[in-house]
Amino acid sequence: MEEERDFVVFTDDDGNDFELDVIDYFDYEGKEYAVLIDNNDECECGDEEECDCEANIYIMQIVVNEEEDTEEFVSPAEEDMDALIEIVQARLEDDACCCDEDCDCDDCCECGEECDCGCDKE
Repeated sequence: MEEERDFVVFTDDDGNDFELDVIDYFDYEGKEYAVLIDNNDECECGDEEECDCEANIYIMQIVVNEEEDTEEFVSPAEEDMDALIEIVQARLEDDACCCDEDCDCDDCCECGEECDCGCDKE
């Protein structure tokens, strides 16, 4: 079953709308954050498994207005960015295992190395 994805529409300085895909949520120092990617980035690899195109990744703080029942995505504080980037990099590396399990693989199965998570994929 395919996981339901969250999409957020932003407006740039020129008034153009663009959509980002929320790929992860996490908390840091009592605040909620989202990791977003631009699915409209032009990738020339198509659906190849070994795509080496780099997607633009964004980290946004989620500010909830309970009175109006809304969420606003805002830029995080500059002094938190180094820690947030480190957290996101670690979370994305953890998701790199192709076994789709919550495992502690040190080597991604896709790199040809044996994975020690117990999955059958190499």
